[in-house]
Amino acid sequence: MSLPFPSVGRVVHYVSYGTPGGEYASQCRAAIITEVGEWPEGISDADKGNIAVPVGLAVLNPEGMFFNRGCMQSELGHEGGTWHWPERV
Repeated sequence: MSLPFPSVGRVVHYVSYGTPGGEYASQCRAAIITEVGEWPEGISDADKGNIAVPVGLAVLNPEGMFFNRGCMQSELGHEGGTWHWPERV
């Protein structure tokens, strides 16, 4: 099953980096896609669900909002600084 295309206005999870000393752990935060990068030329719509493109995000934190451009998708590793689709519950 391929994943949905990222598009402006979709809600996703942004993974925070956490702090180097471990005072704050890396965790998921709600985010809204504000821009979508370009797919490489010649990619069909059928293949777009399998290729990551950078997106811009408005990230919602308990302490406030921040904006991040060029975030890449990471569905498996959930590394800090990446985004992924919310888990289904």
